[in-house]
Amino acid sequence: MIVITNPTPIENEINLIHQLFKEELQLFHVRKPDFSAAEMKLFLSKIEMEFLSKLVLHQYHELAEDFGITRIHFTKKTRIETSEENLKKWKEREFKLSTSIHNMADFEKLSDVFDYAFFGPVFESISKPNYISNLDFKKELEQRKNNKTSLIAVGGITSDKIKTTLKYGFDDVALLGTIWNSNNPIENFKLCQKTDLSY
Repeated sequence: MIVITNPTPIENEINLIHQLFKEELQLFHVRKPDFSAAEMKLFLSKIEMEFLSKLVLHQYHELAEDFGITRIHFTKKTRIETSEENLKKWKEREFKLSTSIHNMADFEKLSDVFDYAFFGPVFESISKPNYISNLDFKKELEQRKNNKTSLIAVGGITSDKIKTTLKYGFDDVALLGTIWNSNNPIENFKLCQKTDLSY
């Protein structure tokens, strides 16, 4: 199970992130679209060293090696702008790469340098009101031929929807709104974690 940062800073954020890791969160995507490089550096410097290997950087990839981070994410835009040659250079340096896609046609064409891809919104987004899926995911996933890249569901994922999402054919889920729009992010994560493990 993956958790994505809230796009904007929230109260007690670093402490909550540490608590998530202590609850055995395996991957944490750092997506702060409005951060400057200096703000990102400061944010990363606050994460305890033992957890840095579980971070995935969405921006300022050049900071990864400074912090011992070996996972980076490419938005659709940065993926299109990055040559296959440069993507392969990251792989040669033993980085794990992920990206975001919005339809199965793009997923099927993905370079096999990508370990996994976010696909969504699967359900109505919690963090982005009125951001609704127009896709029939069951039908979309029946067309899947690319099994080299894992397919991760994003958008509107709550504990009661995880089993359905996995039954669609997704390999895993990523959580954002269900964690950060909650009064108790840690308890919500634990609830999702139990549901995922019981699948």
